[in-house]
Amino acid sequence: MRTPLYTTEILRLAASLQEMRELEREDGRAELRSPTCGSRVTIAVELDDERRIRMISQQVHACAFGQASAALLQQNAIGRAHEEVAEALVTISRWLSQEQDESGDWPGIAALEPARQRKSRHGAILLPFRALLAAIESAS
Repeated sequence: MRTPLYTTEILRLAASLQEMRELEREDGRAELRSPTCGSRVTIAVELDDERRIRMISQQVHACAFGQASAALLQQNAIGRAHEEVAEALVTISRWLSQEQDESGDWPGIAALEPARQRKSRHGAILLPFRALLAAIESAS
């Protein structure tokens, strides 16, 4: 029997995604769109004095994989620096493309395992991480 594409865990994560909210102070913002699947993510960040993520707000228009990835990003981004998010993006990308077996240390990302066999879903999964990096980079 074939494993379902959207597992209960993926759907639970997608449903847990919070709506975009206004931040007390917006230091950076980015909106990115995936040309392969049409997913769109807008992220606003508030950074602390060390340029670590203090608050995050995002609006996500994506499939369940993109929503689940954005939810995992939202749940685990606070306190992280640009370098940590960049490293996670590279690791997750290599894992999705099967260049490596380990999914890395971003909490919960292994739940997206069914997407490894479906390259068309990779862009939606990586998009929230790319948008977060762009938002941090846009901060003055």
